[in-house]
Amino acid sequence: MPHAKGIEVLAEARRWSKQTSVVLLTGFTSAGVLASWLDAEVEGILLKSCCPSEMKTCFETVLQGGRYFARDALKILEEATGKTALTNREREVLSLIAMGYQNSGIGERLSISPRTVEKHRASLMEKVGVSSLAELIAYALREGLIAEQTQL
Repeated sequence: MPHAKGIEVLAEARRWSKQTSVVLLTGFTSAGVLASWLDAEVEGILLKSCCPSEMKTCFETVLQGGRYFARDALKILEEATGKTALTNREREVLSLIAMGYQNSGIGERLSISPRTVEKHRASLMEKVGVSSLAELIAYALREGLIAEQTQL
């Protein structure tokens, strides 16, 4: 998927078929990425390191209408609870910052004021404990919150 993020593909799939169940198989072990998939309400999350029996259990559970999240994924999320939980809006702002948009451009794209964008940017920097835009983008890349091809 060179030009789309998985979350965007999920949204499009759900637009066309609301009853489609989605299980994510990912190599990302960042709490931020995993949390964004939980927020997107996928039915299952598996890490690529999972064993075949866990994969089987996940698919059986989802096919029966349930939800299944890998033990390792849940452990990552539990350990991160209370640390750096970014809101969906903060993740959107961060992604647009990484694409090079200024506050006014971000505001236009998200239908919010540049001042609100400025507040989101300040909140992001405070939450992750950085003092510069470069550090913020480096953090986002390291945590898998933005893709490398997103950056300038």
